Amino acid sequence: MAKIETAQDNRGHRLAYDDLRDWIAEADRLGELRHVSGASWQEEIGMAAEVVSHADDSPAVLFDGIPGCAPGFRVLTNIFAGRRKNMTLGFPTDLDKVALSAAFADVYAPETSAIPPVFVETGPIFENTDAGDAVDLLKFPTPVWHEGDGGRYIGTGSYNVTRDPDTGWYNLGCYRIMLRDAKSVTCKAAPGKHGRIHHQKHIARGEKMPVAMVVGGDPMTFFIAGGEVPDGISEFDVTGGIRGRPLELVRGPVTGLPFPADAEIVLEGFVHPETLVLEGPFGDWTGTYTEPGRVRPLTEIVAVHYRNDPIILGFAPQSLPDEYSRFRAVTRSALVHRNIQAAGVPDVSAVWAHEVGGSRMLLGVAIKQRYPGHAKQAGHIACQCQAGAYGGKWVIVVDDDVDVTSLDDLIAAALTRSDPATSTDFIRDCWTSPADPRVHPDERAKGNLTNSRMIIDACIPFHWRDRFSKSIRPSADVARRAREKFGYLLEPADG
Repeated sequence: MAKIETAQDNRGHRLAYDDLRDWIAEADRLGELRHVSGASWQEEIGMAAEVVSHADDSPAVLFDGIPGCAPGFRVLTNIFAGRRKNMTLGFPTDLDKVALSAAFADVYAPETSAIPPVFVETGPIFENTDAGDAVDLLKFPTPVWHEGDGGRYIGTGSYNVTRDPDTGWYNLGCYRIMLRDAKSVTCKAAPGKHGRIHHQKHIARGEKMPVAMVVGGDPMTFFIAGGEVPDGISEFDVTGGIRGRPLELVRGPVTGLPFPADAEIVLEGFVHPETLVLEGPFGDWTGTYTEPGRVRPLTEIVAVHYRNDPIILGFAPQSLPDEYSRFRAVTRSALVHRNIQAAGVPDVSAVWAHEVGGSRMLLGVAIKQRYPGHAKQAGHIACQCQAGAYGGKWVIVVDDDVDVTSLDDLIAAALTRSDPATSTDFIRDCWTSPADPRVHPDERAKGNLTNSRMIIDACIPFHWRDRFSKSIRPSADVARRAREKFGYLLEPADG
């Protein structure tokens, strides 16, 4: 079965890029980049993004020559697939997704391996600056990503930089950004997220919140910005630790907030404490649209900084499974595994946050059963630990002979080793996402963002495991010899 082991020597970890342009060059070197010229932002970029999002062997796509936009203004999509997903996280391209997940978890150590950034006077991000009346967000090729979206989303592969007014701590958070007009946007930060907490503190002070929105930047910083970094630790520091060297930051001339000197596009502005405007609908990570009529605070943009020939990084969710869930599965699975082990649950052999559930709604957990109740313990902790608590739905716990990365094997174990009436637990009033389509609209309007969790003990019953019907699955030795002798039968026939 697929098993997440402890990586050794960081499995050759080395980032092959500094900024987004370096990343594009590496993807091209791997033969995994396609160029498309002439696609429209109104529809065609979003259509192409949906087409390539679902298959792991599909290419990254760089759009240029976008009608109605200045020459050189570009959009990049589908960065996390093929061998380039390994390159993006800094690992050899021959690691499978389970080994990649384990290797990433080994280098992801926010509390112990952070490297603070260094500040520089200037950088490529200041090649162009539009400020005040010169701000025109409509000049950028911001796509309509899905046909039912309520507007153009300039921020999908983006992150916001905010500052805690009490402690001075800088947070990076990935909150989608919708264009309102040439000089304003609105962004979505869910309850409990750090960006939302910072905004609430500014509201209590009667102040607008300064924000810097990095619309195009290096993929690693974007990925870390969207993770579950603990309170008080800056994602800039964590990214530096993973890179093995500090990020080079500049300070925004309007807000004073830091952002990478080599970013592609940065919007500086202020989030209003009271003015609310419509946001969405938007095709979210659950593969469904957010509800119409949602309102979010208005953000006025007072300065835009951008490189020559700027690139918008697109990372819009599509129907499941997709690029977004593929990335989250790799980065979240081993972290949930680590959380369960840290809680004291022994002999957890593998965890997978399934792509079909957006990497949140379905967790598979494999254990080597040691005592009665072991499976229930693992399942309950998996659905409430830091990396597994938000937006979950199902946890299926299986024996360690089951490959939890295989949806077929996981469901087969649930069907043959569990009894629905006696093997299933439910937990109510758990933390969920506003994107959860199963939250009743009236409850969502009141801010009651909770759901329930189902924990299925799909392990062979501990008390009579010696009497349980044996599986017809071949032993590891027989399976190996069968592949060696008859694997050719699975290859395409000549002619």
